Amino acid sequence: MPPDHATPTGEIETPPTHWEADVLLRDGRTAHIRPIRADDEQLMVEFYSRVSDESKYYRFFSPMPTLSERDVRRFTHVDHHDRVALVMLLGGQMIAVGRYDVVEPKEAEVAFLVEDQHQGRGIGQLLLEHLAQAGRERGVERFTAEVLPDNNRMIQTFRDAGYRVASGYADGVMTLEFPIDPTDTAIGVMHDREHVAESASIHRFFHPSSVAIVGASRRQDTIGQLLVRNLVNADFTGRVYVVNPSASAVSGMPAYNSVSEIPDEVEVAIVAVPAEAVTDVVLDCAAKGVHGLIVISSGFAEIGEEGRKRQRHLVGLSRSYGLRLIGPNCLGVINTDPEVSVNASLSSVMPARGRAGFFCQSGALGSAILEKVKNRGLGISTFVSAGNRADVSGNDLLQYWEEDDATEVVMMYLESIGNPRKFSRIARRVSLRKPIVAVRSGRTTQGVPMGHTVRQISAPQAAVDAMFRQAGIIQVDTLEDMFDVAQLLAHQPLPRGRRVAIVGNSDALGLLAADAASAVGLIVNRSVALGSDATAEDFEDALDEAIDDPDVDSVIAVYIPPLNVSSEEVANVLAAVGEQSDKPLVSSFLGAEGIPELLRVPDVAGSTAGRGSVPSYPAVEAAVRALARVVEYAVWLRTPDGAPADPGEVDTAAARRLVQGILAKEDEEVLLDAERCAELLATYGIDLWPAVPVSSLRQAQAEAKRLGWNVVLKATRESIRERPDPQHVWRNIDTASEMKEAWGTLTGSVPNPAEAEFVVQKNAPPGVPLSIRSFEDPLFGPVVSFGISGPIVELLGDWSYRIPPLGEHEVAAMVREVKSSPLLFGYRGADPVDVAAIEQLITKVAHLQNDLPEIRALELSLALAGVDGVTVLTSSVRLAPVRDPRPDSLVRRLPDVTMTAPG
Repeated sequence: MPPDHATPTGEIETPPTHWEADVLLRDGRTAHIRPIRADDEQLMVEFYSRVSDESKYYRFFSPMPTLSERDVRRFTHVDHHDRVALVMLLGGQMIAVGRYDVVEPKEAEVAFLVEDQHQGRGIGQLLLEHLAQAGRERGVERFTAEVLPDNNRMIQTFRDAGYRVASGYADGVMTLEFPIDPTDTAIGVMHDREHVAESASIHRFFHPSSVAIVGASRRQDTIGQLLVRNLVNADFTGRVYVVNPSASAVSGMPAYNSVSEIPDEVEVAIVAVPAEAVTDVVLDCAAKGVHGLIVISSGFAEIGEEGRKRQRHLVGLSRSYGLRLIGPNCLGVINTDPEVSVNASLSSVMPARGRAGFFCQSGALGSAILEKVKNRGLGISTFVSAGNRADVSGNDLLQYWEEDDATEVVMMYLESIGNPRKFSRIARRVSLRKPIVAVRSGRTTQGVPMGHTVRQISAPQAAVDAMFRQAGIIQVDTLEDMFDVAQLLAHQPLPRGRRVAIVGNSDALGLLAADAASAVGLIVNRSVALGSDATAEDFEDALDEAIDDPDVDSVIAVYIPPLNVSSEEVANVLAAVGEQSDKPLVSSFLGAEGIPELLRVPDVAGSTAGRGSVPSYPAVEAAVRALARVVEYAVWLRTPDGAPADPGEVDTAAARRLVQGILAKEDEEVLLDAERCAELLATYGIDLWPAVPVSSLRQAQAEAKRLGWNVVLKATRESIRERPDPQHVWRNIDTASEMKEAWGTLTGSVPNPAEAEFVVQKNAPPGVPLSIRSFEDPLFGPVVSFGISGPIVELLGDWSYRIPPLGEHEVAAMVREVKSSPLLFGYRGADPVDVAAIEQLITKVAHLQNDLPEIRALELSLALAGVDGVTVLTSSVRLAPVRDPRPDSLVRRLPDVTMTAPG
């Protein structure tokens, strides 16, 4: 028999690299999960010695004070297939182990042991998630567990997993049994726990009871001195400690040689020391039990390969000791809550209290943003400049802001997105509660700044934009646009629709506003020109009438200073109306930008401008543009999610067997032949009409006869079929003589007929040519697109995109948002086609791509949509082995610190 750590073939399998991961515990601290190794024997012995007798009894159902050498070997030597064990490490010590052993085909017994002092931190649930994913990859379908009835903590771990748990009881032991197929409930439970952990990890940065500044300096004009000054001048309500081994005091506070020498607890450390010294600071903070680090220091990934190595080491070391990290090379963190009032940043500008949370990456840009916020009177709740964003990212901040009552609007300046799939999932949930306004740099070039170690996005810009729209994110082009939109969202109610009224004392500006509104899809239902001599009372009457009009959803006020009229009186009217109105009111008031003092409503929360304050824009076009963005968000918010798109009868298991069988013989990308392509599509109910390659007239006649005539002869070489004229196709061939005529004409009209790749195919019903595509992006995962087929459409880029899984309304929107969609709905008197069949075909493709990441690319390059359905005539499928799981996989894990920088 093979040894107990070997497979039946006698070989020990190497576990996949993605089984190793940094994870976030329930309390917001980090740990590391990896497969157990043969050299973990000493770690296992030390771990077991720290576990209480009670926990040992619950695990083994008998007193087992120590492990024998045989036990240690058995627990640490596994085959990573039928016997899988994962350990959790913290600070180099083993703190938990979970394992499964296959006991029947597709069934495994699972067990855990967690060190007592770390119980209650969600470790068992994390290990269960990762073991279940490993089991699914190894063909396991069901877990069982034997648990003593009074082991309530472990029983609850299994019940809380979200799986369908069935339990039995015999001989004083409970047997729990549950399928590990990831149900919607189980996935929802996992996402809820992820949300709690990530939100908790960020909360400590914004609400520290104590902060240590490592690298604090007595010298003026130094970063260390600026950090001390900013924290103290902000009136931070917690304790401040300074660390400088070369000084006895800094700014009147005693200086400590190290963080570990500080006599009290330290929650957050701000690090401003040379890059090569940061590692020592991490170890010092870990020994002290610090929760998180804000690393201001530069000299990491932004300087090149040497810095990237240093950054990977920094993040790996921090996580291994349970610390989260903001930065490096960052500006820092601000919380304007007067109960905390923390300015742990390089910005001397402490913004006023407001309703907007802000996330950005560039430090220099962060400073400019805070200055702009101050000038506009917008106000900030919390602010993070994450620098190289090596650990804490925008996803973490979204998790925090979702529950933060002080934050009503989220602003994000994104220079890169490390995990767009997860970002989309979280942002969609947050957008249902509070709006997200985002600027994404590099939209045209898809470029990524130095220091951001993320994989390159291969999806086109339109696909990324579609992902933002799906998630309800208000994507704008510039920082100015972002502030324009945010100040409206923060101070005015959401509109109910697209209908607007324009009230102003300038005919020219009123007309300009009307033109701008029509250009962005707003409907001008009311336009009131008061004249240059309009009084404040005239404005009040006109505004009241507009707001009371049931056919008006928003009001745009335009005011320029006339002679002999007090602007302050008009401002008072605007402020009073804006405060009382349940419809949004925006203005172009004296060309002012932001929330002018005259238009502000006092806020009980202490911000500079309260709810009801009227935002002003220097140009009416800017006001209209901001309003249009908010209208689109309000429409998205009020659009029901609807049911998930139903693909109908599909056989996912058969598709997976087919794909795995093909890839078992291929180590690289493979293009399926026509037969296997049709077989794969058929598993999802997609009927691909056969196209028979022919190389001679005689063969074409024979195949046409076999198909029963009424066939098409066409050249399929891409350079020929993409021509704007249809001279590569001959339809309605019913006899041998007609085939002879078709063959002679086509071979004479196409270039290089020997290379034209002729095929014979049954003649399809007439219809509009469509193209449906999908592909697997290394960052996004599955992407699906739709368009009317043809070279002109290709040149114009008239495609719609979505990120699966899709809802019914998203599929419907895909069909209707392409500019050429009127061709499907009876354009110029033509019969409308079967749009429902088109939507069903898109749904099938989206599900197939979402279910099988091995599909590198799928294209239904020609499908004819007619009045009675859709005929799929041409298709291609490329498969490739999956090297890494999708970024937003079925287990909670932090981003991989070993990820290389973009090329």
